[in-house]
Amino acid sequence: MNATRIIGIVLIAAGALALAYGGFSYTKDTTAVKLGPVELSVQEKKTVSVPVWAGVGAIVAGGLLLVLGGSKR
Repeated sequence: MNATRIIGIVLIAAGALALAYGGFSYTKDTTAVKLGPVELSVQEKKTVSVPVWAGVGAIVAGGLLLVLGGSKR
């Protein structure tokens, strides 16, 4: 299996996950106040939305890599 086929499979999987979930969220720790030895930290929850066109584009690009990238020997 060459690198082009592996990249194609990864793109197809990532595109399918993007279409299925539509985005992801993560927690970011930030320091709000630091006064001497006392430190106040805040946890912020961030959400990132993945557009539908990006998921479809990743699937199409992965499919093209599988079909066209592996044809040369």
